[in-house]
Amino acid sequence: MYETTNRIQKIKLFIIIMLPILVTQVSINLMNFFDTVMSGQSSAVDLAGVAIGSSLWVPVLTCVNGIVLSITPIIAQLIGAKDKKDIPQVIQQGIYLSIGLSCVIILAGFFLLEPILQMMRLEPGVHHVAKYYLVSLATGIIPLFIFHTVRSFMDGLGQTRASMIIILISLPINALLNYIFIFGKLGLPAFGGIGAGIATSITYWLVSIIALYMIHKVAPFRSYQVFHIRFRPRPSYWISQLKIGLPIGLAMFFETSIFSAVTIMMSIYDTNTIAAHQAAMNFAGLLYMLPLSIGMALTIAVGFEIGAKRFDDARSYTYLGITGGIIISLFAGIILFVFDGTVARLYHTNPEVIALTKQFILFAIFYQLADAIGAPIQGALRGYKDVNVTLILALISYWAIGLPTGYLFANYTSFGAFGYWIGIIVGLSAGAIALLFRLLYIQNKAKQTYQQRQR
Repeated sequence: MYETTNRIQKIKLFIIIMLPILVTQVSINLMNFFDTVMSGQSSAVDLAGVAIGSSLWVPVLTCVNGIVLSITPIIAQLIGAKDKKDIPQVIQQGIYLSIGLSCVIILAGFFLLEPILQMMRLEPGVHHVAKYYLVSLATGIIPLFIFHTVRSFMDGLGQTRASMIIILISLPINALLNYIFIFGKLGLPAFGGIGAGIATSITYWLVSIIALYMIHKVAPFRSYQVFHIRFRPRPSYWISQLKIGLPIGLAMFFETSIFSAVTIMMSIYDTNTIAAHQAAMNFAGLLYMLPLSIGMALTIAVGFEIGAKRFDDARSYTYLGITGGIIISLFAGIILFVFDGTVARLYHTNPEVIALTKQFILFAIFYQLADAIGAPIQGALRGYKDVNVTLILALISYWAIGLPTGYLFANYTSFGAFGYWIGIIVGLSAGAIALLFRLLYIQNKAKQTYQQRQR
């Protein structure tokens, strides 16, 4: 990151930061995309099983990632304030915390996974695939969150290309491992959807090893000497990170878990409907990486400017990001509308699944428009370290407004399963509007508070 003096410079720097994040996020999401698509080519049961497994895993993943993501604004503000001496301590304590959180997740999964799947009353084959897909993934949880901690450090420095390179290296390897384990190549048995979990876990180990090597040996990260001095675990640092990260993680959990709740509620429908829902949701999730990446770039840019007390520059970056998100979302909506059949055929060859997927995609066009506003605003607010109110707004918008609306439309109108998607659209739209008002308030408050302290 560096200081900019005009709009053209800001646009250029923002694109330099954002594009590698976009490539990284799309590539990470492509791992789930490969899991789903390649499992679907195995059978509808494998596709549905991976769909259910993913619906349980993604909220947990995003929650912990949100906690880890708090390192990005912390680092960005330290760099903006030209205060670098505490960075090694922050990163090491973040790694300790990520390991602890991973162990909590594994322990919770040991006791809760089977009861949750039993409650869903899945078909036996779908139940089996979902369970062991998640068990396989669990073997890679610790290295995954270590990687995301290291990645947040890289991104906080504005060196977003580093994490992009790591993921681009691992993506084809993940696809190859999926092919081997799902379809049974090189003399191995065909694991079906469970093989996707095995392949992804191995990939998690790979990206973690590469990331740790880079910050230890590769410039400019090695200049920070992150591991030159070994620090003991210090709960005070964990608490500081959790104060920022836990609200971020919970807000992201409330947003992503509504999709999981919808998938669980839709378990009463037949396997083809579940498969079609997940196929449309999976591709829409891929498109969501666009506004999400803009939000993550805004966290870095806004955090850097706030650390340097340049409030007008932080505001300029924010509106630049929101405008870009809306433009990109409109383009993505057109792509979805024109190529809905092509997208549907990526996931399955069953005509009924394809027809249902195309209908779900029409609803996805509208909800990703709401995400185009909400995700960048959330990223900007994280740059201000304003996270607690965002958590409350997420809870109300998604769970008090969105999910009940979806339930009513699904069960008391002719929309059926599509009613849940209407609820998603309503919840995301309410959240985006509320976040916009919060952003305007925080922008004015931050500048006024600083001016008062200078008097």
